[in-house]
Amino acid sequence: MKKKIGFIGLGIMGRPMSLNLMKAGYPLCVFDINPDAVSTLEAAGARAAASPKEVAENSTIIFTMLPNSQHVNEVITGKNGILEGASKGTIIIDMSSISPVISKELSETVSEAGLHMLDAPVSGGEPKAIDGTLAIMAGGSQSIFESVFDILRVLGKDVTLIGTNGSGTTAKLANQIIVNLNIAAMSEALVFAAKAGISVEKMYQAIRGGLAGSAVLDAKVPLILERNFVPGGRIDINLKDMTNVMETAHDIGVPLPLSSQLLEIFHALKVDGKASEDHGGIVQYFEKLAGVQVRK
Repeated sequence: MKKKIGFIGLGIMGRPMSLNLMKAGYPLCVFDINPDAVSTLEAAGARAAASPKEVAENSTIIFTMLPNSQHVNEVITGKNGILEGASKGTIIIDMSSISPVISKELSETVSEAGLHMLDAPVSGGEPKAIDGTLAIMAGGSQSIFESVFDILRVLGKDVTLIGTNGSGTTAKLANQIIVNLNIAAMSEALVFAAKAGISVEKMYQAIRGGLAGSAVLDAKVPLILERNFVPGGRIDINLKDMTNVMETAHDIGVPLPLSSQLLEIFHALKVDGKASEDHGGIVQYFEKLAGVQVRK
């Protein structure tokens, strides 16, 4: 008998992840503040819930995939939240990208209520959420991690327990530094090439097999050339992640000069009305400075 799973947060990432769990044969109970998102999953065979509490009443394992720390806290501890409906021993797997400090505090609250929690944020964006090949970095108890490993493998290809609670969210922040600074460095290079008048497409083909090649380069350059900034990873979500990066870094005494500059670039893009675009849209900041556009 397959374990009953709950899923709260059916956005860009949560929706395809939920569908993959259902394809794998898991009974699913879902909730989102967007009724259309719930209807889509209900049409695919999920049970619709009216609150996180109702999800908890019908699940032994509950996934949360939400925009920020405040949302996760509210869904778990708030009125009609998970803790009001969950049975002892229920496992909460928070896949949101939130502050490691908040994540640790929530795990303690959950533990005091007789439940278990893993922080298990992901990397790979919408394409890998759709095909079930996300990188999942988890924090929590080894035994709890092992008990849900097969379920996590439905959602991800590389599923790693980093350490205790908060370790997964910390690893995710490190991931976000690398990904977003990579996009920014790539954007500078693309704008430089465009302004110099060479073919950006041919340059990309020339460098992608060398040391400058990366998953970021292959994922983002084709989209930038098509001027496609439909979000897989939104600028405002990455701005939130980089804010968490800087706050955590300052708390533990780590200066991050490049990350701090990138955070200001994200704020500039938000002011410029680009908040809901993909983070590949970082290129537009550099384009504006140079007065040139990267395209085919």
